[in-house]
Amino acid sequence: MRAVFGVLGPVAAWDGAGGAIALKGPRHRAVLARLLVARRRVVPVTRLVEDLWEDPPPGAVGAVRTFVAALRRALEPQRPPRTPARLLVTEGPGYALRAEPGEVDAWRFEQAVAGATALPPADALARLEEALGWWRGPAYADFAEETWARAERSRLGELRLHAVERQAEARLALGRAAAAVPDLDAHVAEHPWREDAWRLLALALYRAGRQGDALAVLRRARAMLVEQLGVAPGPGLRHLEVDILNHARHLDPAAGAAGRVWARAAAAYDRTVASGARARLASTVGLLRDLAVTGGDGLEAAREHRVAAITAAEELGDAELSARVIGAYDVPAIWTRVDDPRQAADIVAAAERTLAALPPDAHPAARARLLATIALESRGTRSPHGPRAARQAERIARGLDDPALLAFALNGVFMQTFHRAGLALRRDAIGAELVALSARHGLATFEVLGHLIRLQARSALADFPDADGHADAAERLAERHELPLVGVFTQWYRALRLAATGQAPAAEAEAAYRDAAARLDGAGMPGLERGLLPLALLCLRVWHARPVEAVEGADWGPYEPWARPFVLLARDRTREAAAALHRIPEPPRDLLFEALWCLAGRAAIAVGDRRTMERAHSELSPAAAELAGAGSGLLTVGPVADHLAAIETALRRPR
Repeated sequence: MRAVFGVLGPVAAWDGAGGAIALKGPRHRAVLARLLVARRRVVPVTRLVEDLWEDPPPGAVGAVRTFVAALRRALEPQRPPRTPARLLVTEGPGYALRAEPGEVDAWRFEQAVAGATALPPADALARLEEALGWWRGPAYADFAEETWARAERSRLGELRLHAVERQAEARLALGRAAAAVPDLDAHVAEHPWREDAWRLLALALYRAGRQGDALAVLRRARAMLVEQLGVAPGPGLRHLEVDILNHARHLDPAAGAAGRVWARAAAAYDRTVASGARARLASTVGLLRDLAVTGGDGLEAAREHRVAAITAAEELGDAELSARVIGAYDVPAIWTRVDDPRQAADIVAAAERTLAALPPDAHPAARARLLATIALESRGTRSPHGPRAARQAERIARGLDDPALLAFALNGVFMQTFHRAGLALRRDAIGAELVALSARHGLATFEVLGHLIRLQARSALADFPDADGHADAAERLAERHELPLVGVFTQWYRALRLAATGQAPAAEAEAAYRDAAARLDGAGMPGLERGLLPLALLCLRVWHARPVEAVEGADWGPYEPWARPFVLLARDRTREAAAALHRIPEPPRDLLFEALWCLAGRAAIAVGDRRTMERAHSELSPAAAELAGAGSGLLTVGPVADHLAAIETALRRPR
């Protein structure tokens, strides 16, 4: 069992599944905390006794050994009796906790903060926000009065304050001055002696268009330093005040200027457009569309507010307004599993109601956008409405001189091109049309989509040189147009390429998958993230006939039915594996359709399930020339032809 330790708050430990490990009494917890403070070094038993008791009782050494024995049982419950501990070890005159760097939140926090310094602002901000989220309270919170914890608590607290300020710097570099203000305001209130925090707060206020507030903050900082510490502000604060008064150009980089324009324009809109005006709904959806492509919190917020906007539009009883609000959210989609199935179903229902309510003279583009929305939001389901809506949207769009509408409709067509295996060439053609159309008309986000579709399709066809070109093109566009989510898909593609081409050892390919999975954390795409890493590792191991025990116990998410037979087979529970295989559902008609059928086929061979073998062979045959799963651009379980051949061999065996 892998234990993970938390000291950024009360001292705690969790098992590999995230369950809390019972650490018994306060002395047990103190022993663990003292060993964690030692950072893998040996702490003599005599020192532990001195640190645990002001006046050690008789038998204190024996008590410490009892605490250690109990901790060992809690941390390594599956360790056989009389075998040496691997985590809390005896060494020389004392004990050491041999936790790995990634198994203690404070040590991971140090690595994250140090690593953020070399990253671009967007990546640094994501890294710092994630790392700061690990704090549950003051470090070693339950040992605040202990002398042995004081230096480490102080060091970690200072590192946290440094991370908060570097987080603010990253936000300012990205033009998010207004978003930086609330956290900085709270930061200086709690830590008023930090001059750099005052400087950042004043700069954020200035770049958010609040020059008066920025100067007021600098006056507050000066008064506090002079009156309470008897010192004058440092040169950083003094120079900033002069620069703000003179509107120094270096304070107003392009992003900062854009932020000020935004703040002023938003304020003007708020003053002049009535709060109940219908125009606000249409404007809101335009903002949500731009917000969605920022990823992370932006994507999650866009999904949430999109539903609210649709509900508000429907309540007004104006079908054409509802059509505009629903159809304006033409955010390109590349992954075939929706992030929130219930929300997607609600949007489809709203689009269908609006279609039925539109007057006969409504513009065809409004109908096409509703149909494209239905096609996109019903992806991965077996609804017959999706393919029909995609065809109708494409037909209307081709009859109108509206490139953006056609691009949106083609996205819907792509999402409905999974009715059988082996359609990589068809999707490649859709991607090629999207790239050409979007490049001609400046539709950057749909041009990126076209390249990602082609990356997927060329990967399915094992044409990695061509796929590399599309990955590079997508990344160039993403950098130019600030589309951070693109890098998530291209990093996964490069891990896939490493695995599929065999250019690196299996361990290196698995490490590349793990690095790519870390990029998904906080990206705002749960429909993509959950279960993907263990599935990728399982596919790699099944392809190369390697053991799957190492991914046992993982969160398989929606892929659990296809993984479970292999987990059971790894435990030599063949009968249970056969029963689990018998219960697996039909794989969703999506980018992983071929991969899941290959897994089902391989499991069927292992347990002798001829019916599933025959079904897998039938479903996979149209994709005989493809790499199974590589059409996702994320993972592969190897050539479909190899799996077909293995099934054919198994079926020729006597019953």
